[in-house]
Amino acid sequence: MKPSRRAVAALLLAGCAVLLAQAAGAQEKFIVVASTTSTEQSGLFKHLLPAFTRASGIEVRVVAVGTGQALDIGRRGDADVVFVHDTPAEEKFVAEGWSEKRFPVMYNDFVLVGPKPDPAGARGADIVAGIGKVAAGGQPFVSRGDRSGTHSAELRLWKLAGLDPAAASPAGYRECGCGMGPALNMGASINGYVLTDRGTWLAFRNRGDLAILVEGDRRLFNQYGVMLVNPAKHPQVKKELAQRFVDWLVSPAGQAAIGSYQIEGQPLFFPDAN
Repeated sequence: MKPSRRAVAALLLAGCAVLLAQAAGAQEKFIVVASTTSTEQSGLFKHLLPAFTRASGIEVRVVAVGTGQALDIGRRGDADVVFVHDTPAEEKFVAEGWSEKRFPVMYNDFVLVGPKPDPAGARGADIVAGIGKVAAGGQPFVSRGDRSGTHSAELRLWKLAGLDPAAASPAGYRECGCGMGPALNMGASINGYVLTDRGTWLAFRNRGDLAILVEGDRRLFNQYGVMLVNPAKHPQVKKELAQRFVDWLVSPAGQAAIGSYQIEGQPLFFPDAN
């Protein structure tokens, strides 16, 4: 006996419902990662995230801002994972209960770049002395000024040099309130000094007359960490999917992917999860 038109229509509707549910499920298989601009502007994420998606089927949507802003996004529950580089701020984030654990992932270092003739005489291996000379000479210095991990590191170095830019306002000090790439563009346009992470510097092509002047000081060490936003604080956090991303980053596969990212034969980040 042939099924009635009503029965056929019901079967078709049921099939469509299943397909729509499957499509919705596929669309929902993504996480949001709030991260520092250096992971994006260095090109690391373009190298790293496709490898994770191939391995897991999970899409990663990145919000690239300064570390302070990324942590605020995590506090609001607008991201599933935070991937940044300001260890004291990250430890505070965990202590306040916004994440249950911080995982070290990788490191690189900061460098001070400036005009090749180095009018301030900052060149050398002592970053505090270098910054002090830039300030004393009234040379242009471009600060991120955006509560990023780089900005926090820069302020710590100013303090070690016995200077407070906010209070003393050195003659050449300029805040851009911008990411690392735009700060370097501004530095190149005015022949100024800039503190930058090495990864973004290596990926940066608009160098103008800028060159690395100070590097190798242990105080320039730059550690990155990753944290799952606490689902007890924000139930909308995609705990299982986000945990897979964290686990992959610190796994041998994720660490190898980080270590394999190079520009002109130079690694930009060094994996150190283990």
